[in-house]
Amino acid sequence: MRRRELSGVEWEFVRPLLPRPERGWKRLDDRTVLNGIVWKFRTGAAWRDVPERYGSWAALHTRFRRWARDGTFQRMFQEAQARADAANEVDWLVSVDSTVVRAHQHAPGAREGGTRNPALCRSRGGLASKTHLACDGAGRPLALVLTGGNTNDCTQLTAVMETMRVPRIGPGRPRTRPVHVFGDKGYSSRAIRTRPRCRGIAHTIPERADQVRNRARLGTCGGRPPAFDRETYKRRNVVERCFGQLKQGQGIATRYDKTAESYQAAVTLASLLMWVGCSP
Repeated sequence: MRRRELSGVEWEFVRPLLPRPERGWKRLDDRTVLNGIVWKFRTGAAWRDVPERYGSWAALHTRFRRWARDGTFQRMFQEAQARADAANEVDWLVSVDSTVVRAHQHAPGAREGGTRNPALCRSRGGLASKTHLACDGAGRPLALVLTGGNTNDCTQLTAVMETMRVPRIGPGRPRTRPVHVFGDKGYSSRAIRTRPRCRGIAHTIPERADQVRNRARLGTCGGRPPAFDRETYKRRNVVERCFGQLKQGQGIATRYDKTAESYQAAVTLASLLMWVGCSP
């Protein structure tokens, strides 16, 4: 999100996907509002500190919350993926990983669904959230799931893969099956390896050292080691670069939002900008 304001071409992509304004008083232009929202999450500033050239901070915050609740950011994100897939620009060599995001001291306290914020938990470094993400071979986000900072990576792989649904322009079901899946040692388990194999999806996941020792201790009863191509595994680094690009926005690298809905909308907006070419 370290980027200037939306260009004319980028705005023409986004404009038809925004909700139509309701009748009534003349309101702030959507392009100005969207540029103000991008500036806010790029800098990590408070809503009240957004420059006056973007209009009233209250109008920006209200519009952002409205678009987060009605799924506007998610629809724009999926539309960008659909257009890229129709042009055969999506590389379906998918890498999965997660990153921990420290929460600001003002982030806790909100309630969602009658309970304390479920995507904000205490870990070794304090209150944190964790973003579980799948990206394509070019390092662009395909799906993301937000959890508490103490959630194990392997428990969310199924949720991330089920969230990955790239719509098609025209008839046809959304595409959900990658060609190949890359994961680090945190995803090394028999259950995780079995799921993509049953769907005909190749995977490259290294074994943990304790798993290698246990299999050696069992001898012939331990079974054969899973196939692992070290050269192919080098392609997994795209997900690390994807996280690095997302976290160039200070409002993404640190969670200031009280609700998981708002923070996930901010990450979705940052991911959308990567698809429409707003990232550096």
